This record gives sequence, structure tokens and C-alpha cells, in this order.
Amino acid sequence: MTDDPHALFTAWAAEARASELNDSNAMALATTAPDNQPSVRMVLLKGHDERGFVWYTNLESRKAGELFATERAALLFHWKSLRRQVRIEGPVSRVSDEEGDAYFATRSRDSQLGAWASDQSRPLDSRETFEARYEEVCARFEGDDVPRPPHWSGFRLDSQRIEFWEDREHRLHHRRLFTRTADGWDEGLLYP
Repeated sequence: MTDDPHALFTAWAAEARASELNDSNAMALATTAPDNQPSVRMVLLKGHDERGFVWYTNLESRKAGELFATERAALLFHWKSLRRQVRIEGPVSRVSDEEGDAYFATRSRDSQLGAWASDQSRPLDSRETFEARYEEVCARFEGDDVPRPPHWSGFRLDSQRIEFWEDREHRLHHRRLFTRTADGWDEGLLYP
């Protein structure tokens, strides 16, 4: 048993990659709107280390607006095949432009073009409008590399609280809670 929650997460995520059929890096991202209305959606984890957990999105989307407004979020990983989940909470900040550029360069060309064509989370009058915008972007960048749009980047959640939950028979689950302190991490157990 490790006393480092990031090492434990790395181990659990590796097991999930081997056992989950689709998107073992899928996580629920919970934010809060300025009117205190909670909001949650699935996104994909694209990196994690001791600095935190990283995902990417359109910076003009609803979720980005909520992240900029509150600078806090919560994440949830649920790996059904392993009967495990991980909950993570903490402050959020934008990744550097260099990190955003580096990740954007790894995306498929179609995904890169889609980032330029989409006004994510805003009303769309018809699918045809989006498809026409996508074709315009394809023509615009034909034969060239696709740069990262200025309205697209990533966020990092600096984990302050990480809970590891393991399913047990008769709902006698095992819950380990790590809370960040000035000196590292405090660890404790929670009742199921």
C-alpha cells in the first residue's frame, strides 16, 4: 500500500487501461455555474502527475466558463470492471500555451479541424451548418499543419483531496481519503 495518492492513481489507471473496454481515461468533470447550479459532463484525462490532472477543451465552452468563474472542480473516475472509483477535488488553472500546443499536435487531423469548426456548447441551427463549417476549415488548412486555435487549450486540477473507493460485498466498501497538507498528504479511512 502506498502513501502517495498519485502513485496509487497511476497503478489503478494502468489496471483500468487493461480491463476497461472503452475510454479508461473517461472522467466525470463537475463544475459550478456562477448561479451555484452544479454541472457535470464526461471528458477525457490527457495527463496526470504530482502537479495534477489535465484535460482539454474549447475555452469558450460552458465548462470552461464555469472553470474560469470558480477556479474549482471535481473529477470522478469509475472503473466498473475493477469495481473501483476515484474522486478528486481541487483548484483549477489553465495549462501553459506550450503544453496546449504540444498536446494539440498529437490529436488526429480531423480532431484538430473540428476544434476550429466548433463553437462548443453554443446553439446550432442544424447539423448541416456545422458540417459546412468543418468543410470550410478543411479547405483553409489544406496542405498545411493545423495550429492550435486560440480558443482551445487545457486545464489542470491541482488535487487537494483524493478518495479511492473499492467495492466490497454487502456494501462494506473500502474508502481511503488523502488530503493535501503543507507537508504532503494526510491519509485516513472513511466509513462506507
